[in-house]
Amino acid sequence: MDVHLRELRYFVAVAEELNVTRAAERLFVSQPALSKQLRVLERQLGFGLFERVPSGVALTRQGEALLPVARDLLGRWAAGVEEARAAAPAGTLVIGMQTAVGRGLQQAALRRFRERLPGWEVSLRLVGWDDPSGGLSDGSSDVAFIWLPVPPGVRTHVVATEGRGVAMPADHRLAGLAEVPFPALRDEPFIALPAVAGPLRDFWLGLDARDDEPVVGVTANTPEEVFEAVTSGLGVVLVAEGNAELYSRPGLAYRPVTGLPPGELAIAWREGDRRPQVVAFIDALRQVATKV
Repeated sequence: MDVHLRELRYFVAVAEELNVTRAAERLFVSQPALSKQLRVLERQLGFGLFERVPSGVALTRQGEALLPVARDLLGRWAAGVEEARAAAPAGTLVIGMQTAVGRGLQQAALRRFRERLPGWEVSLRLVGWDDPSGGLSDGSSDVAFIWLPVPPGVRTHVVATEGRGVAMPADHRLAGLAEVPFPALRDEPFIALPAVAGPLRDFWLGLDARDDEPVVGVTANTPEEVFEAVTSGLGVVLVAEGNAELYSRPGLAYRPVTGLPPGELAIAWREGDRRPQVVAFIDALRQVATKV
C-alpha cells in the first residue's frame, strides 16, 4: 500500500477542521480535488475515515485511530528532512521554481548569496503546478519562486509585477491584434493548471475577471506541457509579460491582454523559517530586485 504524505496531510487537515470546504481553503486546493483525494485514500486503506453530519464531517472510529499516527508520521518526516539538511557538510540551498525566473534576478541573487555563504551549494528544482507552494509545504524546497496567490503558512516578497497576456498559435484569429481585450477570450479553450493548484489555477484562467466558467481544453502540469499544448492548437493560455520572452518558440504568438489585473512573482519561504541560508538568499534577492 503506497500512501503519500500529501494524502496524510489532507486527511489531517479535514480531521482538524471537520469541514471539507474549510480544509480545502486551508490547504489551498479546490474542494472537489480534496474530496477526490480523500476517496482515493479510503480506497487504499479499505475503510472509511469520515462520515457526513449536518455540520460537515465527523471521524469514524478508524479515522480517530489513524489521526494521531498520521500526525506523528508528518511530524517525524518534517523533522527528518531538517536533520538531513543539517547533516550536509557544505550545505545546500534548494530553490523551487514553477517556471523559469529570468528577469535578471536569479543569477545576480545567487552571486550575492555565494559571497555571503561561500561554502554553500545551490540546487535548482523544478516543481509542478500540482504543488502551488513550490515544494515548501512538503519541505523539499528551502525557498521558492512562485506566482501569487500562495498557500497558508508561506511568507512572500514580491520581486516582479507584470501584466498578463495571452499565448496562442501564431495563426490564431486574434494574433493580428496588438492587444487582446479579455472578453474576446471568453469562448476560447484554455490550457489549465491541475485542479489541485486551487486559487493559482483560477488566477491563470482569469476567474478574477469573469463571471462565467472558462472552457478548459487540456490540463498541464509544467510549462513545457503548456506551450506544447498551445502550439498544437489545443487552447490558449494566460502568460505573465516576462515569461513571454522566456518561453518564445516557433509557432507561438504572445499579445498583451487588456482588462486583467497584473500577476505577481514572489520569492517564498516557510513562515517562521529563520535559518541563515534562507535569510541570506532572501536578503540577496531583495537587494537585486530593487535594482531591476
